[in-house]
Amino acid sequence: MYAVRITEDEADKYIKWVDFNIPYSLLEKTLNLDIKSYGKETKLNWIELLAYLAAKYGGNFKRYKSSDLDKLVKSLQEGAAMEELTKDMKYYPYYLEAYTAVLGGFVGEYEIEVEDENNPGAKKFVKKYGLKAFCPIAKGYGFSHYDDFGNSRTYGYKRKHLGNDLMGSIGTPIVAVESGIIEAMGWNKYGGWRIGIRSFDGRRYYYYAHLRKNHPYNNTLAEGQTVKAGDVIGYLGMTGYSNKENVNNIRTPHLHFGMQLIFDESQKEGVNEIWIDVYNIVELLKKNRSAVKKNTELNDYFRVYDIKDPAMPQELDQE
Repeated sequence: MYAVRITEDEADKYIKWVDFNIPYSLLEKTLNLDIKSYGKETKLNWIELLAYLAAKYGGNFKRYKSSDLDKLVKSLQEGAAMEELTKDMKYYPYYLEAYTAVLGGFVGEYEIEVEDENNPGAKKFVKKYGLKAFCPIAKGYGFSHYDDFGNSRTYGYKRKHLGNDLMGSIGTPIVAVESGIIEAMGWNKYGGWRIGIRSFDGRRYYYYAHLRKNHPYNNTLAEGQTVKAGDVIGYLGMTGYSNKENVNNIRTPHLHFGMQLIFDESQKEGVNEIWIDVYNIVELLKKNRSAVKKNTELNDYFRVYDIKDPAMPQELDQE
């Protein structure tokens, strides 16, 4: 097993809370600015742009004006350094670290398989830069969702809903949003059959719950294994809300998708957990869907186009 550990430079100095409330329109605009600037004289970093605006607005994006972003981009393109522009912004370092923890694995260089036009039926790898995180619902499968983060839940005890429910059909293939290590598989009385995947930098823990009865997971997977972004990890279902395993007690088939941020291992479990609202993230990830195909011999779905993700440690990438 490839263990993930975060060390503290200084005791108790890690981030304790993150409110991820960036509007979708701003996520999309900064993402496009980042991607379009790749290979240009001035490379823009969408996380830095977002952190600058958050520091400017004190985290209140209701104050956002597109002209503020345009002005920032113009300054950077004219040669200004972000360090200089943010030197008097007290909370810029906080927002930069917080937003990097959320979005740090989403954009970058990667290689992806495509159809080889010169060799019908064959594929080839091409190098790309852009969004390398995937929507948790496979390509070609419909789903609906709304921003239900923080809504009340009462099974077992009264609590807040710490994720986003993606409504869909039972058996819909679920894919890994980001490459990482499977830290948890099995039954949970709340989440039913669930799987938890930790990003390689240790900051993000992805939680996929209420998976299908009888066949919740891709059968090639096991706890401790690594997965690539876009790999099929399981199937949408309605299990959970039961002490007994393999029981459908959820009223409507859906995937509960959540993201936990971890700045120190003490935050992994317990009262100090940090879960963020992923609704706008899911909206953004609709731009990148993983095509899948069923292997009838194995009775499982697998991705059609493989990916080479630089985030995956070389010794773990066997392909």
